[in-house]
Amino acid sequence: MDTDTIAEVASLRDEFARFLLRYKFGMDEIVTKLSILREEFSSTDGYNPIENIACRLKTMDGVLEKMARKGVEPSFEAIRGTLSDIAGVRVTCSFVSDVYRIVDLLTSQEDVTVIEVKDYIASPKTNGYRSLHVILDVPVFLSGGAEPVRVEVQFRTIAMDFWASLEHKTYYKFDTQVPQHLIDGLTGAAETAAELDATMERLHREVRSYGVPTASVRAI
Repeated sequence: MDTDTIAEVASLRDEFARFLLRYKFGMDEIVTKLSILREEFSSTDGYNPIENIACRLKTMDGVLEKMARKGVEPSFEAIRGTLSDIAGVRVTCSFVSDVYRIVDLLTSQEDVTVIEVKDYIASPKTNGYRSLHVILDVPVFLSGGAEPVRVEVQFRTIAMDFWASLEHKTYYKFDTQVPQHLIDGLTGAAETAAELDATMERLHREVRSYGVPTASVRAI
């Protein structure tokens, strides 16, 4: 590889890195908003509906692989307009009602624009997958001005997240060729997890109806 080609590749790599940096900033904005809500609930409500916040940014290789799989033309504009999950945030909540509550609080903020909502809690996938996906645009203020950045936020209960983690590990181990009995087991486990969510939500409401702070109950 000659010197000019090496310099061109290096320049393209640096440009791609700067492109991904915008998504990191957008992801950080969403995490900050959620962290503020989480801290506010902890300080004022005595009960925190957000159990965990995690985030991930696709690598350059990950973006290129998805571009090839979806047939996206090799341009930053095409990537920006086609791929919505370069920046991802996952929010784990205690209960299903908490999921919808936090989604409403996040999406009602003035600088957040909702692009798409996929409610797999109300309408689970055929394999039993449950989660609520929200694709958002959030402004990132750079030296050249504000720029909207797309971020995918997934909201789940603890039971949903546990199930999704097991399902992912199963398909990864078997390279998508999962034995039917394991698929059936996962589908059954998804129903069990949904029943657990419903039971825990009912008990939670009953406890709070007695006027006993949740924090005190946990401390016992």
